[in-house]
Amino acid sequence: MKTWPVAGQGPLVLVLHGPNLSSLGRRDPGHYGTLHLDQIMDRLAKLAGELGLAVEGLQSDHEGDLVEALLAAAGRGVAAAVCNPGALAHTSYAVRDAVEAAGIPVVEVHLSNVHARERWRHHLAVAPVAAAVIAGMGPASYDLGLRAAADLLARRP
Repeated sequence: MKTWPVAGQGPLVLVLHGPNLSSLGRRDPGHYGTLHLDQIMDRLAKLAGELGLAVEGLQSDHEGDLVEALLAAAGRGVAAAVCNPGALAHTSYAVRDAVEAAGIPVVEVHLSNVHARERWRHHLAVAPVAAAVIAGMGPASYDLGLRAAADLLARRP
């Protein structure tokens, strides 16, 4: 598990990265791009500052770490989350249930267009309970996810 400390000031957005995302930049760059996860988090920290948000990150190859982070988020003062569950997006009803129970808006993101890939990737278990889903924009999927989280927070009463 890897974590990135809080960067920026404002409402806190938790950025979760699921299994295998620690290999970004070297794993199948045709689908996932050439940026490493640290570079993506650096981009998000800069964008968070522009949007008046704070971001904190966590990457884990273990489903339970993502579930625990989602379930604890609201109690820690997290206002929203951006989550790339990786392959767990297709198979994990535990992550799906944690997103539903989190009590905060969660934006699901995917680097590749999962609907243009293998058939098993077309089913997204998490998507029905996510506030929004962004896919196929490469690393910009995370940027758009953070912008979507900011928009969702701005619309809250």
